[in-house]
Amino acid sequence: MTRKQKRFAVILGLGAVVVLAVALILNALRDQIVFFYSPTELIERPALATDAIRIGGLVEDGSWVVEGSSNIFAITDGANSVKVTYPNLVPDLFREGQGVIAEGSLLADGTFLATNVLAKHDENFIPKEVEAAMKAQGIWKGDGEEYGSNSGSGASNIGGGSSSGGENQ
Repeated sequence: MTRKQKRFAVILGLGAVVVLAVALILNALRDQIVFFYSPTELIERPALATDAIRIGGLVEDGSWVVEGSSNIFAITDGANSVKVTYPNLVPDLFREGQGVIAEGSLLADGTFLATNVLAKHDENFIPKEVEAAMKAQGIWKGDGEEYGSNSGSGASNIGGGSSSGGENQ
């Protein structure tokens, strides 16, 4: 074997090792990957709903109902909404008209069964993915404009409400 052939064989071998390593890493992470969708994306393409997904948007005003230990609410992106059932207590910061992300799976009837609900961390929080989706759909209102119907002042209502407990808690 010439020197050039040996170098080519080493490079080829290292390339194969790198490809194998990347394949093994991606295979190991496959179960850990959770995709994020807006309600509109989920409704338009229900085939996107794999075993575990995240759906994000605003909690639709007037949709939050507590039935026993389950919380039922709708997440909207301004264009469409998806009914969510969460069989646990919602976070203390959960309110109607605010940004949330629910992790879980889409049931056959179109209801989203959440295993985890993440609420805002300040009064202006909207997840970056939700903001980007709303901008792409042309429904983003920007800072200082209201999404909810329970407004009263010209300030942003994305946080919706006071810091005291909600009526449904």
